[in-house]
Amino acid sequence: MSFNMRSFIVQWIIGALALLGTAYFIPGFKLKNFKAGLIAALIVGLLNWTIRPILLFLAFPVNILTLGLFTIVVNAIVLKICAALTPGFEIRSWWSAIFGAIVLALLTNGAYWLLAGY
Repeated sequence: MSFNMRSFIVQWIIGALALLGTAYFIPGFKLKNFKAGLIAALIVGLLNWTIRPILLFLAFPVNILTLGLFTIVVNAIVLKICAALTPGFEIRSWWSAIFGAIVLALLTNGAYWLLAGY
């Protein structure tokens, strides 16, 4: 598998824009500016690559019981960790993180769907 820099940059910008869109729609989900969004998108990507698989493995029994809905809580945990690590990114409550995880997934998947050929 080869690394495609253009695809990486497009996915990074989509992630930053999705985070900005989520901050617009969800109260308590604050992103200072686009630069903070770019940094947060990079950190979310790194956390999704490293910590999220471990959290999903540990939450597997609960995920089975909730028919996969606990994955939203895992995504919210990743977002809260990212907000703690990123200057200019703040999530004020767990409800904001949970609803933010849902909206972020919808915006990101919608953008990927629109740019399916890219």
